[in-house]
Amino acid sequence: MAQGRAGASGSESGQRGIGAATQVLQAHDPMDPLVTAPLTPAEAADTARTPGPSVHGRALWKPLLAGSPALTAADAEALDAMLARRVLAPQEWVFTHRTPARSLVLLLEGTVSVGHRDGAAMLPERLLHGPCWLDAASAWLPGATHALDARATGAGWVAELPHAALESLLAQRPALAGGFLAALAEEVRRLSQQTHELMHKDANGRLAAWLHRRLPRAASAPALLRLKERKRD
Repeated sequence: MAQGRAGASGSESGQRGIGAATQVLQAHDPMDPLVTAPLTPAEAADTARTPGPSVHGRALWKPLLAGSPALTAADAEALDAMLARRVLAPQEWVFTHRTPARSLVLLLEGTVSVGHRDGAAMLPERLLHGPCWLDAASAWLPGATHALDARATGAGWVAELPHAALESLLAQRPALAGGFLAALAEEVRRLSQQTHELMHKDANGRLAAWLHRRLPRAASAPALLRLKERKRD
C-alpha cells in the first residue's frame, strides 16, 4: 500500500507539472487573436523539466552589452534583479508584432525563430540562440509594438527588462548606458550589412559572409565552426 500511495503521489505531481507547463504555453497577448495549440504530453513533460537559466551576472550581461568594459559586478547584479524571467514551452509565441513593447526582451536559453507570422504559420527570417537579445530596440520608442514575431522552437527561458525601470537605473548608473548604446549599434550594423548583402550579393556570397562573421575573431589558423542550425532551418 505504501508503494501504491507513493506511485499515485508521483503521478499527481507529474500531472501538476504538465498542467503548469500547458498554462505557460496558453498565455498569450490579449491583443492577439491567436490561440496556441495545447502541448503534447511529451512537450509538456519536457517543459516541466526545463532547468533554470545557468548564465547570469557579468557572464550574461557583458556579451549582451557588446563587451562593455565599464560593466561592474554591481551593475550586473542590479540588471539581474530587474529581470522578469519565464519558462518557454515549445512553439510558444514570445511576442508578436501586435504586442506593446514595454520591455527589452532577451533569450536566456533555448532557440527562438524570429520573422513574420502569416496566420498560424511562421515565416522565419533567422534563428536566435540564447543568451541573446530578441528585441532591445522597440521599447525605447514610445507607444511602439515589437517589429517582428518571435516563437520558441523548443523549451527554454526568456526574460524581460522593463524599460521604465531600466531608465531609472541608467540615471543612477550612467556608465551602463554606453553598453546599451553599443548593443543597439551592433544591431544597426547587422541590419546594414544584411541590406547590402541582399541587394548586391548572390546566395553563395551571402553564405560566405555569414560563415565569416561566425569565425573566431582571433583565428589565424584553420578553425572549426560548429553550427546550431539544422538543415530544415
